[in-house]
Amino acid sequence: MKPWPYPLWLAHRGAGKLAPENTLAAFRLGAGFGFRAFECDVKLSRDGEAFLLHDDTLDRTTSGQGSPAGVDWAALARLDAGSWHSPPFTAEPLPRLTQIAAFCQANDCALNIEIKPCPGFERVTGEVAALEAERLWAGAAIPPLLSSFKPEALEGARDAAPALPRALLLDALWDGWPDTAEALGVVAVITNWRLMDRARIERLHARGWRALVYTVNDASVAERLIADGIDGLITDRVDALGPGR
Repeated sequence: MKPWPYPLWLAHRGAGKLAPENTLAAFRLGAGFGFRAFECDVKLSRDGEAFLLHDDTLDRTTSGQGSPAGVDWAALARLDAGSWHSPPFTAEPLPRLTQIAAFCQANDCALNIEIKPCPGFERVTGEVAALEAERLWAGAAIPPLLSSFKPEALEGARDAAPALPRALLLDALWDGWPDTAEALGVVAVITNWRLMDRARIERLHARGWRALVYTVNDASVAERLIADGIDGLITDRVDALGPGR
């Protein structure tokens, strides 16, 4: 396998659940707990801006409603993405990928960008996210790792920016996933932690792929996976697990 430049621990959506997910406030909090690698979700606005949001709608984590795919960035930028979490984060905005790139590079942090397309926008989201990542991290020592559950999104990323590393996300071991991963040219496979054990890690390594898992919030599970040879753990528990703990 090629050398692996990413830290073992990644903070999920910035700081897990301690701050509003996928915001700069969450990234700042995660970094305060010593994390130097993060995971986040990237979508596209109607006018093609790459920004952070997990859900297919705005309803749960912002003051907006409906699909962001039908909203221009200028309107999305005015939404409150913090009040849903707790009063101290009132008026926290949705961040653009540009802002996250600046934060990560200023703080020497690595990033796993999960390409999280709205339905029907799989390939174009992969293309735009990859091109933007290639531009924002040009010349960086550690490029972002692009991942997705959607093979179409990873196809778009592969074709748009083939030099950026890619990972296939799996919440189930569906038929043919190894062939799909091979065709996508991935460097890693990221699964639900319940799907990963020593034997699977060894099989992934034998194919030249790194093995990562989400979302590990239990110390005993983390200890087992580390002993099994895992390459990366994504966690919400930035206050209890991870660097120096």
